[in-house]
Amino acid sequence: MVLGFIVQRGKTQDNSTGDHATTPAATLPARPFRYISSGEQPERRLHRFDRAISALPELTKVAQGNGALTFVPDGDGVVRRVPLVLQLAGEPVPTLVAETLRVAQGEENYVLKTQGSDIGMEEIRIGQFRIPTTAEGELWVHYSPEVASRYLPAWKVLAGTIPGAMLDGHLVVIGSSAEGLMDLRFSPLGRIMPGVEAHAQALEQILSGHILQRPGWARSVESIAIMVGGLAIGFLAIRASALTAAGTTLTLLSVLLFGGWYGFREHALLLNTVTPALTFALAFVLGSLFHHFISEREQRRIRDVFSRYVSPNRVNYLVDHPEATELGGCRQECSFVFTDLTGFTTLMETIDPGEAVSLLNAYLDQMIGIAFRHDGTLDRIVGDAVAIMFSAPVPQADHRSRALACALEMDAFASNYAAELNARGVAFGETRIGIHSGEVIVGNFGGSTIADYRALGDPVNTASRLESVNKQIGTRICVSETTLSGCPEAQARPVGRLLLKGKSQALQVFEPLDCARLRKYAPLEEYRAAYRLMANEVPTAAAAFRDLAMHYPDDPLAALHHHRLAVGYRGDLVVLTEK
Repeated sequence: MVLGFIVQRGKTQDNSTGDHATTPAATLPARPFRYISSGEQPERRLHRFDRAISALPELTKVAQGNGALTFVPDGDGVVRRVPLVLQLAGEPVPTLVAETLRVAQGEENYVLKTQGSDIGMEEIRIGQFRIPTTAEGELWVHYSPEVASRYLPAWKVLAGTIPGAMLDGHLVVIGSSAEGLMDLRFSPLGRIMPGVEAHAQALEQILSGHILQRPGWARSVESIAIMVGGLAIGFLAIRASALTAAGTTLTLLSVLLFGGWYGFREHALLLNTVTPALTFALAFVLGSLFHHFISEREQRRIRDVFSRYVSPNRVNYLVDHPEATELGGCRQECSFVFTDLTGFTTLMETIDPGEAVSLLNAYLDQMIGIAFRHDGTLDRIVGDAVAIMFSAPVPQADHRSRALACALEMDAFASNYAAELNARGVAFGETRIGIHSGEVIVGNFGGSTIADYRALGDPVNTASRLESVNKQIGTRICVSETTLSGCPEAQARPVGRLLLKGKSQALQVFEPLDCARLRKYAPLEEYRAAYRLMANEVPTAAAAFRDLAMHYPDDPLAALHHHRLAVGYRGDLVVLTEK
């Protein structure tokens, strides 16, 4: 018979009123055995206790052995390991499992095998059994499901109702299952079990030879798996495609988890697959986040670069509406601003070409920047000429007023820029601008190899023709009545009904005015009054424009109509013979 005793930590206390005796620190239970150490002394890593509560003296006298009953559960209260040897008052003592095996074999010695002073226990030998242990002298328990036939009620045994043949040749472990006796434990299977069952299952494993063990190489393999697998997954998550990285991660996780399961199932090996698996998942998540960060930064860079060649609003629209990249177009009412720089070819011949290009780039940069501030779409750049489109790709209800405001700001900048360069002796020309609105076909035109986003229709050509009209009539900006009708607050004066070359219908054209022009030109009301006379073919119109041209020699329209009327033209229809 082997008795169990309880070991405790803490200072020794007198327990004279109880039925059990608490041993002083230096007093140990009976030790009918010896410990033989192979290697360093194991006490350094064993679980330490200071005192013991032994069994009743009447039982102790007839017992063949004494073993500790105490477990050392994990932090969650689950008993996953059963100690085979503990340290009590500085001396090694066996547990109930170890002592039962020793007594059952009639052995007198325990052989403790250690691996260095810092590594701890490796194995305990009890008779014919060599039992691998943890560094703390514990046995991992592989719990099996509950089997009712393993349990025999004590009262039936004492009453003699249990046949003796059922007990012959078996190790019988006696314990309590009553809740009030405080010997219920949590098992890894998620159920509450009597404490004696942990001892019984540990004994069953040792006797059957199915002993869970964590080999010494396990930690090294796990560390290598964490480093190699984590680095590989992290590298792939950063550099490879999302599908490749995810597939590789799932494959490695499957291999890892299957390998751990196979080692446990077939070879009773305890390998920690949780930490490497979590490391793999963390490496994938962090690598994916970094890959996403790099991709976003690269996308922003590409978008910024692409925006230098295509309007930013067009880029944003394509990103948000990928279907807009398909070939084809739709009808849409848009406004167009065409600009052209005079005399740049001559300038290229008079100064260093590199300097001329630098001046042109600075000019175009500001002109296009103005267009973008008004949410215009850059249609194209042809040499020193710029074409801007409004209300495409995103429709703009106020596209007419946007186009006019953009043209006026462009004109103000171009005039100041040219004046600054002229003052430095650089003959930078003036900018002419044409503005027109109308229904066009807007979309992608080209083929599967390359496509161009643009607008097609007569309004585009008309806006370009209005830009060139400035050269013939002496103005800098010409805007059609169609565009001006959407700018109720704009100040403008009529140029005339222009019949562009190749056209069959005249187009009412206006010159928008700003403060600078108002100061240099004829008063607006006087000009309008003279224009009405001319439009109605009143004979006094010639005299009215003659007076305006005389008093305001810098007014190009006053000079234009004075000259027309002086040579015999009537009315406000102006027929243009050049494009």
